[in-house]
Amino acid sequence: MTTIYFDCFAGAAGDMILGALIDAGVPMTHVQEALGSLGVDGVSVELDRVLKAGVSAAKFRVRDLRPPSGSGHAHYHLKHIYAAIDRSALTPAARARALQMFRRLAEAEAAIHNSTMERVHLHEVGALDSIIDIVGTAAAMEWLAPQQVVVSPVNVGSGMVQTAHGLFPVPAPATVRLMQGLPTYSSGAAMETLTPTGALILTEYATGTGPMPAMTVTATGYGAGDRDLPTTPNVVRVFVGQAAADGPGVSPAGDRVAVLECELDDLNPQILGALMDRLLDAGALDVSYTAVQMKKNRPGTRVTVVARPGAQAALARLLFRESSTLGLRVQELQRLALARRIEAVETPFGVVRFKVAHDDSGVLNAQPEFDDLLRLSAERDVPIKRVQAAAHKAWLDRTADE
Repeated sequence: MTTIYFDCFAGAAGDMILGALIDAGVPMTHVQEALGSLGVDGVSVELDRVLKAGVSAAKFRVRDLRPPSGSGHAHYHLKHIYAAIDRSALTPAARARALQMFRRLAEAEAAIHNSTMERVHLHEVGALDSIIDIVGTAAAMEWLAPQQVVVSPVNVGSGMVQTAHGLFPVPAPATVRLMQGLPTYSSGAAMETLTPTGALILTEYATGTGPMPAMTVTATGYGAGDRDLPTTPNVVRVFVGQAAADGPGVSPAGDRVAVLECELDDLNPQILGALMDRLLDAGALDVSYTAVQMKKNRPGTRVTVVARPGAQAALARLLFRESSTLGLRVQELQRLALARRIEAVETPFGVVRFKVAHDDSGVLNAQPEFDDLLRLSAERDVPIKRVQAAAHKAWLDRTADE
């Protein structure tokens, strides 16, 4: 299966990721066509070759030729970004990906600034160059059409960074919220090496994290950042190739998970809902509750948390802090998982993304993303079940023609 591996030893930013993908073979003209359809005048994009600590890399640049406003170049509300993407030449699948990324950005910034998605300005990640990086990456990733995307541990940097709201420690607040689920570390010079846009793109496309999977490499690319590091090339390195699974449709070798479990019989059940949300926000892959009968014939709840091994300690601390448990059972297990990809279909109510599970024999399951069904139901004022039925019909009609 087609695999992309992002090697983020020097961190990641949107322009670095997009530059690496173009360097790995995505035609610059394909990216330019997608960006040109956004309808933003006075902006051009170009690709240069630069040296970073002796390594030749592609530098993706955005040239904003418009005169700045009184407070600098404008930042955008979510509705303006949505409108630009909706009128773009992106395919439905790439458009759905781009919209989803900006929805996540707005949710993150609204939570950080105690605002709403509709009112928030995307300060940290809503500047024009970040919008172009995200939309360009959506087009580039669709051109490569990977079935598996693996991300290395990411260097987040250290020190302090200046944001639109003041001086904050690295990683910045938006980055912290968007990087959840990624394995990270801090190394090198005191600077921000993982940006919000970089964190957003990596978490959006990653189907796995860790070391480079067994694969036959067919292309490599290097995407350069703006700054020069004293001893390390400031680049994102990407590998494109073909990887074989251990068995039909299972994850590559080394995909392991930690499972944390405990039982609770003395906790207010209202807290359980908030506990699940906080565990997921802290990087848990899955959280489930099971009704159990405990000693003294008391009804209780078994809490099961599945996470990447690197997140085990933080999640254990969270369980001890937020619940009444006095102990946890922890085990590390090998996980077998079907390969998954996201596809989008057009329905009478709008674009709906499908999570498609497959192995070497073909597609085994496809389910619409419920968040899309819920959003379209609210926007069009129709029952969710009607949107769901339309989505399934659109999927079946499309696959019948294949």
